Amino acid sequence: MLWGSNARAAHPIFFHHVLKAIRKGAKLAVVDPRQTASAQFADLWLGLNVGSDIALSHTVAREIIVSGLANQAFIENSTSGFEAYRDCVMEWTLDRGETVTGIPAASIRELAHTYARADRAILCWTLGITEHHNAVDNVVALINLALLTGHVGRYGSGLNPLRGQNNVQGGGDMGAIPNKLPGFQDIETDALARARFEAAWGVPIVPKAGWHLTQMFDAMEHGTLRALYVIGENPASSEADVTRAQHLLGSRDTLIVQDIFMTRTAELAHVVFPASVSAFETEGTVTNSERRVQRVRKALDPPGNARDDIWIITELAKRLGAAWPLATAEMAWDELRSLSPMHRGMSYARIEALGGLQWPCPDETHPGEKFLHARLWEKDPEKRGRLAPFSPVVDDPPVDKISDEFPLRLTTGRKLDSYNTGVQTRAFASPLREGEAIEISPAEARSLGVRDDERVRVISRRGQVVAKVRIDPGLRSGLVFMTFHFPEEVETNLLTIDATDPRSGTAEFKAAAVRIERLDAQAAVS
Repeated sequence: MLWGSNARAAHPIFFHHVLKAIRKGAKLAVVDPRQTASAQFADLWLGLNVGSDIALSHTVAREIIVSGLANQAFIENSTSGFEAYRDCVMEWTLDRGETVTGIPAASIRELAHTYARADRAILCWTLGITEHHNAVDNVVALINLALLTGHVGRYGSGLNPLRGQNNVQGGGDMGAIPNKLPGFQDIETDALARARFEAAWGVPIVPKAGWHLTQMFDAMEHGTLRALYVIGENPASSEADVTRAQHLLGSRDTLIVQDIFMTRTAELAHVVFPASVSAFETEGTVTNSERRVQRVRKALDPPGNARDDIWIITELAKRLGAAWPLATAEMAWDELRSLSPMHRGMSYARIEALGGLQWPCPDETHPGEKFLHARLWEKDPEKRGRLAPFSPVVDDPPVDKISDEFPLRLTTGRKLDSYNTGVQTRAFASPLREGEAIEISPAEARSLGVRDDERVRVISRRGQVVAKVRIDPGLRSGLVFMTFHFPEEVETNLLTIDATDPRSGTAEFKAAAVRIERLDAQAAVS
């Protein structure tokens, strides 16, 4: 099941494997407001209203429970909190689910029965689930479904958050998370882990979580964050409510950017460090969505004054008074292995010999774990460990409400030919690339009296842009779509809202309220 994911566009290699599974008889259900390219391959497409993911998951859960399809043995052996969860979902009848989600009751019922009866089932999601003001609750709702059916902890069954960018998993593994040290060791509660790092680094580790990106922007606004060091990120184009983001970035006392392109953020910087391309100008590792660590090998020297990231950071440390020796990528990796138990068995030699290893890999005799949470199926309480908790959550619609003034729901996403804010892809041509547009349904086009390629004004409560129209038969009336790929043409994030999830800090890119206005005849074609 792909939930909130146009995997064919955002994850083409993964989707290739999905198609292989389909050819072998697997069933594919796609939950997405748009009838995307992925949905065209699906046995079942459920075009839900944007932001109604919890309503749908609860309706599916109730149908599974009342139909006697819950995996009661797994629930009793391996989980906790089922009664409260059951009570939470019982009001979500098929009729109510249809009313809130816009999906026919028969389709919701088909999804529930197919998922619950499957011998093996994988539930995958991407930014369609997480780019909401209640992102964590959305994810928890999907985890509840896996626990309800026992589709977790077995080969071929489980939950898979597909990563939106290369090596996002590896970044998290290395500690690029505010409350975690490398290896997902909690900075506040894991005193033993802190002691290991303090001994290795010779400095105290303050047991306090840092800020996530949204909190950083709040701190900039309040004047408590005056200097910023940005590595491989372009928040001046990628943040919601980009007017606010650009103002805050441009008003820092010090802004340092380390990147391989002169991005919009780099243009605002006081200092720019030209870095190396991790794919082929440096040594290192990359970790994919299945936790597989693989080697990256240097093929070319960085051009001009560009330097390896390790060299840049080491030289900066020296200028700040720290006598760091220049480490190789393997030396840095071996330090990680000495401090992160889940990486300890992953030497460069083993990674190369085996074509990659999946964490956790605690020692050099361990083959790496093919899948997680197998312990939940153990009957022995000591081997099973902590029970997996059901977590009741509440349906909470998007913050930016539809109204008479703003009657259309704008959702945003990606296209196969381009990457994120377009910095890495717009320098080369693609026969698939059409540039930015406001994509609308045929019914919407008729209602507005507009045609393909006509330029219109798109207005939200935060800003406005001018974009050409592209009519998409995969969209329903009331739903419109844009990307972030071409900010030099259309600054889509002038429209989006920075309402954020309090736990993840993710903004609600997927749900803005807008209206479309026709331009005068001359402006519409210019």
